[in-house]
Amino acid sequence: MLHSFWEATWGATLLRNTVGNWIFAGAAFLITLTVLLLLRGLVAARRRRWAETRREQPVAIELAALLAARTSRLFIWAVAIDFACAQLWLPPRIARAIEIAMIFIFWLQMGLWGMSAVRYAVERRQRRSGGPDPALSGSIEIILFVAGVVVWTTVFLVALDNVGVAIRPLLAGLGIGGIAVALAVQAVLGDLLASMSIALDKPFAVGDALVIDGFNGTVEHIGVKSTRLRSVSGEQIVMSNADVLKSRLRNYGRLRERRSAFELTVTYDTAPEVLRAIPDAVRRIIESQPNTRFDRCHLMTCGEKGPTYEIVYFVTLPDFKVYADLQQTVNIAILERFRALGVQFATPVLAPTPTYDKPAGTVPFAANVPAAVGSPIAAAASATVAIATGTAAAPTAAAVGARRS
Repeated sequence: MLHSFWEATWGATLLRNTVGNWIFAGAAFLITLTVLLLLRGLVAARRRRWAETRREQPVAIELAALLAARTSRLFIWAVAIDFACAQLWLPPRIARAIEIAMIFIFWLQMGLWGMSAVRYAVERRQRRSGGPDPALSGSIEIILFVAGVVVWTTVFLVALDNVGVAIRPLLAGLGIGGIAVALAVQAVLGDLLASMSIALDKPFAVGDALVIDGFNGTVEHIGVKSTRLRSVSGEQIVMSNADVLKSRLRNYGRLRERRSAFELTVTYDTAPEVLRAIPDAVRRIIESQPNTRFDRCHLMTCGEKGPTYEIVYFVTLPDFKVYADLQQTVNIAILERFRALGVQFATPVLAPTPTYDKPAGTVPFAANVPAAVGSPIAAAASATVAIATGTAAAPTAAAVGARRS
């Protein structure tokens, strides 16, 4: 009796499917769903264990584990439902609707896997470079945006083609419409292409100090359309990517060392042996400072003001504050050394500014006034000096003539 009841129940039909088919479909759904969820959980746990122990695996294994861990629940449920529906007879319309839904869910998962692979490539590049790459971190948004456009456009078109939609006329229409849209938004597309160029060429990165057309600031953000700088005065400067690429920019963020070049001009009354000792004295001062590399110190010109030395040295650290502190220390040390040597600096005024204390009985200021020989100024200055020193003599005919003229 039980056997006949079981045969009657097993062979009974429900929605044009036997009870046995429904039982097989339910079992297939539960088994598939359980197995896939367990596999995804095991792979995710293994990836976390690798991350904690920092064990680097081959690329194929890491990528496969990543894609398995990034599988969505919707895709797993869709696969389980598809296995269950394979055990049942369904009306054509319902079967077609389920097939279309499965196709779109499958290609949605393919798009998610594609974006995960792109992110994995970026993260692997950062790990191989020894840490976060500033150039890559500044352009990662651009890379992901362009990759997302390509991946999702391809996924959508392939899904439509699998559903049965003729995509060739659609592609032709998109091509014509794309030309019209490109002409209408060519400025935006120009900035987008410029952002791609920045991402690939990497002329600067987030955190670099730039000077662009007179604007000085630090890069805060590199976007799809614009680049944003934080100026030295505090405000934010927004510049389109196309304008940035058209400009000549100076990137101080990649400065390895700073070059310091300055001149020192002394007076012509400096003794020759002191002039020869100045380069060695300057060299010793610069080499005694940390983070410096002395280049040269030469007496380059003898101009109107006096002999001019040209000094060049390098600061091996790019920090501007370090450079300013070193330059200040070098300048003070040079002043102290020149005071000890008795060297006077030539100045634009008529009298040189001494760097040491003059002895008593120095010739007054007028004695140092440069003037052409035989000029009224020279005659008057000579007379003033003679009176001041008590050695005044009778004026000569030249001096009298100079006064009358």
